[in-house]
Amino acid sequence: MANTVNRISKEKPIDDAIIIEEARRIVEEGSRQNILLRILGAVAVAIHSTGAERVSEKLQRLGDEKQRFSDIDLIACSKQRYEVRRLLEDQLGYRADASTLALYGKSRLIYFRPNQLFHIDVFFDKLEFSHDVVFCAKSGESRLSLDSPTISLADIILEKMQIHEINEKDVKDAIVLLRAHRIGREENAEVIDAKYIARVLAGDWGFWYDATSNLDKVKKSARGYVSGGLLTSEEGEDVTKKVDEIMSCIEQEEKSKEWRKREKKGTKKAWWCAVEEISR
Repeated sequence: MANTVNRISKEKPIDDAIIIEEARRIVEEGSRQNILLRILGAVAVAIHSTGAERVSEKLQRLGDEKQRFSDIDLIACSKQRYEVRRLLEDQLGYRADASTLALYGKSRLIYFRPNQLFHIDVFFDKLEFSHDVVFCAKSGESRLSLDSPTISLADIILEKMQIHEINEKDVKDAIVLLRAHRIGREENAEVIDAKYIARVLAGDWGFWYDATSNLDKVKKSARGYVSGGLLTSEEGEDVTKKVDEIMSCIEQEEKSKEWRKREKKGTKKAWWCAVEEISR
């Protein structure tokens, strides 16, 4: 995930296409061995936004000679932790970061290669940052089979919108993803499932508060990018309309008792988890 690992390097940046291809290669090799790995983050947005490359380039999320991606984020179910480690370490030649392995090995692993200008971040079962985004439940159910090689579109939106202090890169990624897909209320690899997003947020007031606040920021940013000439009026209006569709679905979803109870406390009490930064 962005801003969770600090590395300093003076090596020449590499083409983002190489990082994207490596992410695909890892997932495909895992699939051949019945290991369920999926791509998260900015790389997932780039892979899943075919047709919106022009918007990505204008917003400087793809293109030119600058290396945009510093890592490959992957998610797997913890029941396959051993298989994931064997794949990355023994077969693909990556080296596990010893300190991360010792401290977070059950939930997260970080991998490097000598002289390689990106690292691999592997999460197990869920993302635990400002708010939890769950992929593999204790019941054995998994959302990882909904799409490939990335997580589902709805999960990418949740991943981006869970950030308590969202940055411009994540806002831009959300705009690209929204521009590239339609909004629906069903599980479909090429549709953003607003119903699932609404259902997740209906059970967690804190997540709902940050996610809806961030969706509003996406709308405002889209309008700002239109004013600044980075988006056309049609592109900005399309993104705004899609955010409104998601927000409408969120508003209509019946909230849980836990949500209602937490709502009463509002912002008087912290509603997000502090994100611990891992430094290298």
